[in-house]
Amino acid sequence: MGWLPVVLLAVPLLGTLPLLLAPQALHPRLHTYGLVLSGLTLALAVLLAATFDHSRGAVPQFEVDQAWIPGLGLRFHLGVDGISLPLIVLTALLTFLCFVYLCWGSARKGFAGARPRALVFTLLVLEVGMLGTFLALDLLLFFVFFEIVLVPMYFLIGIWGGTGRRAASIKFILYTLLGSVVMLIGLLLVWAQTGTLDIEALNAAHGAGMSRSVQIIAFIAIGIGLAVKTPMWPLHTWLPDAHTEAPTVGSVLLAGVLLKMGTYGFARIALPVLPEGAAAVAPWLGALAVVGIIYGALACLAQRDLKRMIAYSSVGHMGFVLLGFATLTPVGVNGALFANVAHGLITGLLFFLAGAVKDRYHTADMPSLGGGMLATLPRLGSLLTFAAIASLGLPGLAGFWGEMLALFGAFQPANGLPRGLFLTYMVIGGLGAVLTAAYFLLMLSRVTHGRPRAVARDEDVTSDEGVTPDERPVVPLGPPQARSATATLEPSPAPVRHGDEPSDGHDPQAEPQEVRRAVDDVRRHELLAWTPLVALILLFGLWPGLLLTLTTPAVQTLLGAVS
Repeated sequence: MGWLPVVLLAVPLLGTLPLLLAPQALHPRLHTYGLVLSGLTLALAVLLAATFDHSRGAVPQFEVDQAWIPGLGLRFHLGVDGISLPLIVLTALLTFLCFVYLCWGSARKGFAGARPRALVFTLLVLEVGMLGTFLALDLLLFFVFFEIVLVPMYFLIGIWGGTGRRAASIKFILYTLLGSVVMLIGLLLVWAQTGTLDIEALNAAHGAGMSRSVQIIAFIAIGIGLAVKTPMWPLHTWLPDAHTEAPTVGSVLLAGVLLKMGTYGFARIALPVLPEGAAAVAPWLGALAVVGIIYGALACLAQRDLKRMIAYSSVGHMGFVLLGFATLTPVGVNGALFANVAHGLITGLLFFLAGAVKDRYHTADMPSLGGGMLATLPRLGSLLTFAAIASLGLPGLAGFWGEMLALFGAFQPANGLPRGLFLTYMVIGGLGAVLTAAYFLLMLSRVTHGRPRAVARDEDVTSDEGVTPDERPVVPLGPPQARSATATLEPSPAPVRHGDEPSDGHDPQAEPQEVRRAVDDVRRHELLAWTPLVALILLFGLWPGLLLTLTTPAVQTLLGAVS
């Protein structure tokens, strides 16, 4: 079964080649092509998980190890273990669900207006880079796949994003490229000291051949590159702009997968390859983690834009992941890996829902939404409530276990780490969890609760640039009795859609308001895209052992040098 990782990469990669030659007449049908390819990739990922030997989770399986550049001793080395397997399946799942959300139920004419060939090509190349990062067992190969994702994400934000997409995409590429340069220096330092780039050999050596000072320097250099992608405070400032301006599918993949590439790098490379460097830097890593937790929560409390609030929440959630790694204990690292997967599921769902809210209301400004979504769009409001309480860490849902285990790991950190300092981190992290509940409950009170009222819509403008919520025309969205006061308003023209919101030729303004409310609630293709995420959030919340039994053997091997 060693062919599985290669085929997993080959399907989306080779699938991009026909797109280069696709005639214009086929463009409206390309959504089906992308859906089939991503579905086939997901099927291969599920087959990988089904045939994986869970009793040997610490040992790389399905290995492919071939000479790549013999003169430099570089090898094309792929494999899967208990740490990478959940992220591979998560990547394939979210990519497929993005195609479902983006394409299913949309008119072909509307899809063609969104540059379908370029969009499908971009998403497939992005999937190759994301999967390759989790499969690579060679440092240089890891770096290559780590960098591949930057270009398609840059174009995804810059072409299909919002009005501030150009500035956001440039900021994204500059931050991540500069971080990658620093990381490459650290990887080359490891190569110069050990003479190998093979991750398996480096993990087995546990830092042998490198002095403590070299390990510290290499850990800091590699850690900075990974921290930018994670993102860790204070290297996070590219994230809110990127999420705010990205199309829905871009935000889902950015939060659900790309951020995990940074934290995965800590587990795959930084901790096992540089154990003495990890032990020396761990207290500082923990400090930055808890600052990020508090900062992210306070920033969320100050936000008006729904997508921007969810983006800042990722800074706080990734702080818990980094705190788990900083403890250097099996409990803490297991919590970090669990939180990685849980955050991908929950925040992916949150960004799907935020995109749906913006599609209905044509704004993500929470005060302008006016509240009362549970009355006007009960299904959408209920799903938003579910995703919010999952993200704030309600017991019984997936978001609880990762944060709880990370804090528990800080209660008893690894030998040699200052326990009093990590107890302080635990208390600060607990305060951050309380603030997380506060900003999500505040968001729900603004958006889903209360009496419906007229909200701002930008249906008669083609761009939000320079238009504040208060300047937009007002149309009622509430029940008939709430609309009586504004019944004299003339209907606006049909909304102009762009990016990942193609028009299907349907004019909701031409229908009675009662019919509009039924149509505008959760649609069939949205239900198809969101149901798997809801089910997995419940499954991992009620049965966390599904993930923990998979990652525990790999974590124990990973920490062999620092336990």
